[in-house]
Amino acid sequence: VLTTSLWVHSVLATDPPVTKPTLTTIAWLAGVWASGQRERQTTEQWMSPEGGTMLGRSRTVAQGRTVEYEFLLLRVDSNGEISYVAKPSGQAEAIFKLIHASATTVVFENPQHDFPQRISYTLQDGGKLTAAIEGTKNGKTRRVEYRYQRVPP
Repeated sequence: VLTTSLWVHSVLATDPPVTKPTLTTIAWLAGVWASGQRERQTTEQWMSPEGGTMLGRSRTVAQGRTVEYEFLLLRVDSNGEISYVAKPSGQAEAIFKLIHASATTVVFENPQHDFPQRISYTLQDGGKLTAAIEGTKNGKTRRVEYRYQRVPP
């Protein structure tokens, strides 16, 4: 028993303090990201954090015409929590709460939303970004990935 409590105390003493993520934690998302081939291209752009927000937008163009767009907002709520607010083309606004943030990954969740219930971004080596939406739709688990490359603004 003594050994176990010493081990627990030692582990807790050496663990770094847990801090609440801020927009600065996910500032790596800022920039312009492009995906797709010539026939269908998606571009997602995020502004740097300032004033408690990061503004974003996304547009998908196919055969020379915009087929989807989305206005995005990362905001710090009055309680210090970060929310992802999405306003997709032709759909109602949806709000997702931050559940994980690190130097390479950020995940937002809203279990009550129809689809998706989870949105994530993962920074890869070489200026690559994987965005994913996932959840249950019509009783089936679904995951859709978008693979982006950082491009000049």
